[in-house]
Amino acid sequence: MSSSTSLSPTSPVPEQAGVPDEGTSRARLLEVSVAILRQAVGLLENGLTTDEQMTTHSNYIPGSTIGKHLRHARDHFVLLLEAVLTPTPHVLSYDKRARNTPMESSRQAALDALNDAIVQLQEVVPTTPMKEPITLHAVTPYPQILETTFGRELWFAGLHAIHHWSMVRVIAGELGIKLEESFGFAPSTLVHLESKTSLGKPKM
Repeated sequence: MSSSTSLSPTSPVPEQAGVPDEGTSRARLLEVSVAILRQAVGLLENGLTTDEQMTTHSNYIPGSTIGKHLRHARDHFVLLLEAVLTPTPHVLSYDKRARNTPMESSRQAALDALNDAIVQLQEVVPTTPMKEPITLHAVTPYPQILETTFGRELWFAGLHAIHHWSMVRVIAGELGIKLEESFGFAPSTLVHLESKTSLGKPKM
C-alpha cells in the first residue's frame, strides 16, 4: 500500500519533518553567530573598565587573557568568511592567525574588530549557500585535508567561540567582573535551561 505523497530523491525534506529549508537554516545560523559575537561586544562595553583587564593573565588557565580569547574566537569567523569570498575552490585554514594584534590589548580595537566581523557576517552569510564546499587544511598536529561546507564551519565557529567565552568568564571572575548569566553558554544550553525554568514555574 503506497502513501498518497512521496518524495523523490531530489525533493527537499519538508520543514515539518524537523529539517529547516536552506533559507531558514542560513538565517538561524546568522542570528546565532551575531548573538555570540554581540556577547563579546557587551562584555567590552559593559563589563571591562580598563585595557589592563584585556591583558591580565589567568591564574587558572595558563597563558590565557581575555584579549587573546576574544581575538582567537573572532578570527575563526573572519577566516571562514575570507575563505568563501575567494574564488573556488575555497580553502580554509584556522591556523593562519595573526597574534598579538591590537584587539588583544585595547578595548576599542577589540570593539572595532568584533563589530566589523558582525557586519561581514551580515553581508556574506545571506548570499552564501550552506552547502558551499570548502577544503579545510588542519594540523592535529599532523597535517590533514578535509572536505567540509560553509554551513558546517559557521556552526563550528559559533560553538568554538562559546567555548572561549566560557574561559573568558573564568578570567572575568578572577578580576571580579560580573557578566550576564547567559555569557559563555551554548545556545542549546540556554534553550534547555529556559525550558526547565518554564516547567518549574507554578501554574496559576
